Amino acid sequence: MNIRELKEIVSEGESERLEFKRSTGQRTEAAKAVCAMLNGLGGFVLFGVTDKGELIGQEVVAKTIEDITAELRKVEPPAFPDIETVTLRKGSSVIVLTVPGGGSPYSFDGRPYLRHGPTNRVMPRDEYERRLVERLHANRRWENEPVAEGVSIRDLDEEEIRTTLENAIRLGRLEPPSRRDVRSILQGLELIHDGKLLNAAVALYGKTDRLKVLYPQLSLRVARFRGPNRLSDFSDNREYWGHSFSLLKRAESFLMDHVPIAGRVVPGKMVREDRPLYPPRATREALANALCHRDYSIPGGAVSVAMYDEHLEIANPGSLHFGMTPEKLVQPHESRPWNPIIAGVFYRAGIIEKWGMGTLNILDWCSENGNPAPSWVEQAGSLILTFAPRVTPPEEIRKARTGTKLAPSRDQVEDEPGTKSALSRHQVEILLSSREDKGLVELMAITGRTDRTKFRHQVLNPLLEEGLVEMTIPGKPRSSKQKYRLTEKGRRYIADAGRQGKE
Repeated sequence: MNIRELKEIVSEGESERLEFKRSTGQRTEAAKAVCAMLNGLGGFVLFGVTDKGELIGQEVVAKTIEDITAELRKVEPPAFPDIETVTLRKGSSVIVLTVPGGGSPYSFDGRPYLRHGPTNRVMPRDEYERRLVERLHANRRWENEPVAEGVSIRDLDEEEIRTTLENAIRLGRLEPPSRRDVRSILQGLELIHDGKLLNAAVALYGKTDRLKVLYPQLSLRVARFRGPNRLSDFSDNREYWGHSFSLLKRAESFLMDHVPIAGRVVPGKMVREDRPLYPPRATREALANALCHRDYSIPGGAVSVAMYDEHLEIANPGSLHFGMTPEKLVQPHESRPWNPIIAGVFYRAGIIEKWGMGTLNILDWCSENGNPAPSWVEQAGSLILTFAPRVTPPEEIRKARTGTKLAPSRDQVEDEPGTKSALSRHQVEILLSSREDKGLVELMAITGRTDRTKFRHQVLNPLLEEGLVEMTIPGKPRSSKQKYRLTEKGRRYIADAGRQGKE
């Protein structure tokens, strides 16, 4: 640094990144500033400059630098700012310490410091501990620790493990392995390290009841409150224990039971337009994020879903890390998952998409469904995502909640004689695809449904009752060879709807 550059820096005045000291007699306070800058954005500490920015310099000898270096040795972990001198005149120089920033949490003489403007303050304990955990995160965290003693592959859900593999291969997110035994699959998913099963494997696939005592945090709490907040009574309150995939299904089932859906039939279309109070793609992404990024080291922690009359909350234990804030979540941002192994398996399984896009997708899907933008907030050791309901006439919401049919409007068409209501999108998809006999699993794949019981109750049985679809083996409804096909009435329904679309 030359004299011109020094004067330019000093002209800016003391700030978060610049500290003036009259002489090395103030080196203890200067070392605190170095510690604070190491914990922040870095900066410069100058000896030989007054508080008002006057360049007075000081005599610099070998012992001067030794004294500064000795003071800096009290910084932990060890840090080594660049030290240089800028000569003002004969026998007088300014000593410049150049401090890097953004590193590990540092302390000076046993205390960590933060920079607040031109002053130094002791870092709060919880902030220091959070930074310390982040520093160790790359090498040591809950998910990559070995499982509790006695836990083995036999405690995991083998069927779910194989489903993950099949989905990952189908999506092109994993190459077909040469060996498909469970241990080999887990190794390919990075859930075994140095021959030891990792905690991440239990979080993703833990199944046996004996794991509940060892891993109580693998929990989900869901509730439907009768009112605007938790002071209200609730109409539904449940708690589940299980692995991440099962908890995701439980949460989605809860929302399916409680989220009102309004529908209308559009002229010229066979498909009824369903407009849920909260967009299912957005809530699914939010649930997946909560399971991926939650802090599993909290024994009593649980992902929670709370539905109120006026909003929906999805919360996970833990806080944002690596400088992320709620404000940054609504902007394009780099993703640094707190549980990268768990997030990686969710990605391969097709549960989440490209990292860093989840929150932006949630915003887009809410907008498409007519919902206001959701909000994220850190509160009481949890990250809470709040959805506001779709802007819908109150009467429509009330009728959708109670299951009452909406009165036909001028843009609705009459149902086919003999049918109870307009068909859902999934039911139409079945009709269009059933010109050839198809099994239950095939129909579920076509419609994207995963729960057999709900699929039968909500989609398939109504079609059978209306006589639009029939069984190929009616005498054995549960036969493994059972398939379904269009009836003559079903073919007429498709033909009539096609003619309406052309008119």
